[in-house]
Formats: sequence, structure tokens, C-alpha cells
Amino acid sequence: MKVKKNDNVLVISGKDRGRKSKIIKVLPKTGKIIVEGVNTRKKHRKPKRQGQKGEIVEIASPIDPSNIKIICPKCAKATRVGYKISGENKYRACKKCGEAL
Repeated sequence: MKVKKNDNVLVISGKDRGRKSKIIKVLPKTGKIIVEGVNTRKKHRKPKRQGQKGEIVEIASPIDPSNIKIICPKCAKATRVGYKISGENKYRACKKCGEAL
């Protein structure tokens, strides 16, 4: 996957289209990511102890990485990610400005 934890991203499809946020978690086994505040759902929680009240909690659900674009920290534009090799180092690069991500 070309995305990593703590990348700033722009959601390009779905109900949260246009929202800018940060990646919280990457799930490589399922090929999905969890983005902060995007694709949230409500879950009803039972009380754990006697006297405690139940509550409704919002939880972020995973989305497909094809539905986001990474925001380049250098040019501040939503861009695709490519790879560049210099010597023995391989790094992610912005497709618009060519700088390392």
C-alpha cells in the first residue's frame, strides 16, 4: 500500500467527499485504512458496571485506499503517490512536484 499512518489525505468519493483528515490506522491484511472522522457509524454500548449508563459511541469504519488522495506537504495539493530510487534508497514521491512524502 502506498499510504502510511499519519498521512494527511483528501477523501475523493463517498459520503465524506471533500473532507481533509489524517490516517489513524492501516489494515494491510484487508487492504483498508481508517481515517479520522470519515465513514463513522454509531454503536450502542451496554453499561459495564451497575449504576453506569449505556451510551451511543461513534466509531470510524475502514475505507478503501482508492477513495483517498494524499496531500503533499510541500505543494499542499492532493496528489497520487509514486516511488523514486536514489542510490540504494527507495522513497515515496509526489506525482505533481516530485518531492519526497
